[in-house]
Amino acid sequence: MLHITLPDGSQREYPGPVTVADVAASIGTGLAKAALAGKIGDKVVDTSYLITQDSPLSIVTAKDAEGLEVIRHSTAHLLAYAVKELFPDAQVTIGPVIEHGFFYDFSYKRPFTPEDLVAIEKRMAQLAAKDEPVVRRVLPRDEAVAYFKGLGEHYKAEIIASIPSNEDVSLYREGAFEDLCRGPHVPSTGKLKHFKLMKVAGAYWRGDHRNEMLQRIYGTAWATKDELQQYLTMLEEAEKRDHRKLGRELDLFHIDEHSPGTVFWHPKGWTVWQEVEQYMRRVYRDNGYQEVKGPQILDQGLWEKTGHWDKYRENMFVTESEKRDYALKPMNCPGHILIFKQGIKSYRDLPLRFGEFGQCHRNEPSGGLHGIMRVRAFTQDDGHIFCTEDQIQAEVVAFTTLLQKVYKDFGFNDIIYKLSTRPEKRIGTEESWDRAENALAEGLRASGCDFEYLPGEGAFYGPKIEYTLKDALGRPWQCGTIQVDPNLPERLGAEYVGEDGSRHTPIVLHRAIVGSLERFIGILIEQHAGALPTWLAPVQVAVLNITDSQGEYCLEIAKTLQNQGLRVTTDLRNEKITYKIREHALQKLPFILVVGDKEKEAGAVAVRARGNKDLGVMPLEAFSKLIAADVSSKV
Repeated sequence: MLHITLPDGSQREYPGPVTVADVAASIGTGLAKAALAGKIGDKVVDTSYLITQDSPLSIVTAKDAEGLEVIRHSTAHLLAYAVKELFPDAQVTIGPVIEHGFFYDFSYKRPFTPEDLVAIEKRMAQLAAKDEPVVRRVLPRDEAVAYFKGLGEHYKAEIIASIPSNEDVSLYREGAFEDLCRGPHVPSTGKLKHFKLMKVAGAYWRGDHRNEMLQRIYGTAWATKDELQQYLTMLEEAEKRDHRKLGRELDLFHIDEHSPGTVFWHPKGWTVWQEVEQYMRRVYRDNGYQEVKGPQILDQGLWEKTGHWDKYRENMFVTESEKRDYALKPMNCPGHILIFKQGIKSYRDLPLRFGEFGQCHRNEPSGGLHGIMRVRAFTQDDGHIFCTEDQIQAEVVAFTTLLQKVYKDFGFNDIIYKLSTRPEKRIGTEESWDRAENALAEGLRASGCDFEYLPGEGAFYGPKIEYTLKDALGRPWQCGTIQVDPNLPERLGAEYVGEDGSRHTPIVLHRAIVGSLERFIGILIEQHAGALPTWLAPVQVAVLNITDSQGEYCLEIAKTLQNQGLRVTTDLRNEKITYKIREHALQKLPFILVVGDKEKEAGAVAVRARGNKDLGVMPLEAFSKLIAADVSSKV
């Protein structure tokens, strides 16, 4: 007898080998219809998979994360099927699952058009409606190579040829289309109902710029119609909030072809930058950090000692002077260690906290650049804490508490905490890893944080905590981190004199709260849809006159508010007041003050708050108190 153990612990007996579909059918008709795949231990398999020995089994449906991945993987194949139906000369390459969907790369003689995407999506729906079974078969590698060459699918044949010759490969067929794939897939195309093709973009074959440029069609797929619609609605809202679009409309910054991957900050954008930087500078000052500043260019020999020259050189900008090689720093860590090494340090000096608004350069591929979110030149709120192993936990508690306050001040209250633990390839003893991982975990617990483990995701030299904030659309942004590193200080010879009088290597905690200031400001712009809170807004108040007779009074108001430390502009143009109000409202200013003869005579202002809110007429002193409270609250 064959015994199958279900997730609830119950067992079912079968007289011999049984498929996942058979087990689902024996449990109930509803489950049989809903089954997309099976999960045996950690392995997800097709419903046609034959179980030949006693096994634990859970039936995967669209409600499961694994089920959604199967749907997306299968929809990628459905996309390729439709493309081959409509464009028989197109060659298929690869089509993996990605976050929220999938893509498939094609080689075709002309670019796909938006009209093509509409036609492809329509054909996908027609093919899904035929509810054709998806059938798996296995071929020897060489036979599979010959098969795809015979079909004229040279890219697919090249992929298979890279597989060891002694291995078999699996193919999946649906109707007239057959593709290489490990699977699993849905039992039939009728399970694929809720999908949408999003866009087409270029992609080099095998990711190598020396190869042919292919066409990558992106799509999304979901378990239900409502989930698909919610996602599309979120994308529409995200498009409205796109920091690149708002950066142009609000005159904050621009990216220029003369310096790709770097930011040209306009006066308003630089004002936002300064508010963020000065806020973080106060954070340094009030929490025991000493601000430092390291050079931009460092000798090749230093990067060889740190290991970056061997492992990261292709991402570094290098230069030469007097036959000596240098690199623009991609990170600030080595410079901070060199500062630490100046003079003798004692255990009494620890923990020693350095902070720097350090500009870094990384030679990111041009295809990966994205507005101010992904750039080649960026500034980090970078900090390094030099401490003993026994001090790690306390520093994690202090850092986590500080990070929570900073995120709250910037309008983020939903934080995800993840602890990345030792990878397979690592240095150090098991005991030192145990202590480091335990210190990070206990630090999070002491801070009242629920967290999840990411097994094996730590660096080769130490574990780390990742702090991910969620924005107004529920999108995650990993910004903060604190990472244990005994390796770099040892490589660069950092030491302190211990209580025992001998020399010891300190632990370095790499830490950042906002991370890249450029990226963080991009996140802020999208979080607030450009309507930054008053304390961050580049212009906080606009003072508008109705006629020329209020011009001098408007200038007096502006001067009074500027003396209060506010950022104020006046608009004394000879334009209709409705036109001026609308123009400044489009700039998303927190407050607009309108002044006519009545307001002038009363020493008052008519106050309009963002969102077309009329707060009425009030004395200037009352408005000063109102905006001061607004700035202070950081709401």
